[in-house]
Amino acid sequence: MSGHSKFANIKHKKEKNDAAKGKIFTIIGREIAVAVKEGGPDPANNSKLRDVIAKAKSNNMPNDTIDRGIKKAAGDLGSVNYVGITYEGYGPNGTAIIVNALTDNKNRTASNVRNAFTKGGGNVGTTGCVSYMFDEKGQIIIDKEECSMDADDLMMIALDAGAEDFAEEEDSFEIITAPADFSVVRETLEKEGIPMASAEVTMIPQNYVELTNEDDIKKMNKILDLLDEDDDVQSVYHNWDE
Repeated sequence: MSGHSKFANIKHKKEKNDAAKGKIFTIIGREIAVAVKEGGPDPANNSKLRDVIAKAKSNNMPNDTIDRGIKKAAGDLGSVNYVGITYEGYGPNGTAIIVNALTDNKNRTASNVRNAFTKGGGNVGTTGCVSYMFDEKGQIIIDKEECSMDADDLMMIALDAGAEDFAEEEDSFEIITAPADFSVVRETLEKEGIPMASAEVTMIPQNYVELTNEDDIKKMNKILDLLDEDDDVQSVYHNWDE
């Protein structure tokens, strides 16, 4: 493993999101709408919806808000018209950035994403220009303070459920899965009562880029902040070693 504290990064993201819960709830609300449209409103028969519900709960979204989102999406199937788009590009010093969006207006989103890159001295590239530098994986982070289970027992549960890798860090455990096995591993941990700080399919960089120039760091933060403020943007992945 890289030695990067995944949990510290997640805590940083959550603290940021706590200041703007509306943003994370908007993101999850759209994911619920798309999951319901694709697989129906019953989580028992829709693994994608189950995963989104788990993500909602880990972000402290109230159960009644989740239920309302599912009912609204089920009643509005004809009007749910979000389209998933992925943008790839470069930040300062060749840092690689991937942006996933769910939008009902492609032109607006493309313009906003391009603007974010430009204002931070970066540029949007062609499809595939940086995604080869990342691996798509299921990633589950468990806060050691929240989990009383022995590391070896936790590892065996995860590996028996189909996980690819298990790593212990100073403050957390990290479980990596193939995307196709993510739901089964996450649900197995849930049934065992193991609390998860984060559980999602993500893009993990194969290598990290360090930014030492103060101006480059400011520009990179500018790109990430502008993308974070955009309601159409669902997730951003990069290989900057923060």
